[in-house]
Amino acid sequence: MNTWTKLATTVVAAALLASCNQNGDKKATTSTNDSTALASSPSATTEKIVYVNSDTLAEKYEYYKEIRTKLESKVKKAQTDLQSKGQAFQREVADYQQKMNTMSASERQATEERLARKQDELGRLDQNASSSLAQDEATEFGNVYTAITEYLKKHASEHGYTLVLTYSQKNPSVLYADSKLDITKQVVDGLNADYKKKNADKK
Repeated sequence: MNTWTKLATTVVAAALLASCNQNGDKKATTSTNDSTALASSPSATTEKIVYVNSDTLAEKYEYYKEIRTKLESKVKKAQTDLQSKGQAFQREVADYQQKMNTMSASERQATEERLARKQDELGRLDQNASSSLAQDEATEFGNVYTAITEYLKKHASEHGYTLVLTYSQKNPSVLYADSKLDITKQVVDGLNADYKKKNADKK
């Protein structure tokens, strides 16, 4: 479903960026001139800036994959249920069209009113399903966001990272970065280890 895939991408990217804001007590704002001076200053080399490939994170983070599969299953079930009810309604309509000429005026009116109510009910079911799925997505991916953010806060603090950037081919806010700055594997391994431990603790 387009809605949840877009939300998922946003969650992964936002979580990575949020970890930067959570790390350290450094001033968050500087002037343009100050930023330029910092970039050209030798002291800038002491800053530890790294990045994570959010495409790889979404592909290999087990918790994210589990949530994605779970939501896909819910979407498929909802679609199947609505399709089944819709087909049943169409059969009732077809049956009425075949018999309407043999019905009295009052029977036709009663049948048409009943079919109209069923059509309205199908519309409400569709809206309710969409609303419920959207709420589930927000909740589930909110949990993914929290897991990623909390881990990156800890990981950045342990390794002294000043800034953790995110890279994605679909949304390339970073056009180039030295591969030596890529900590994706470390982050994925750490997230999966934490997720595995949490699941083990629940048992």
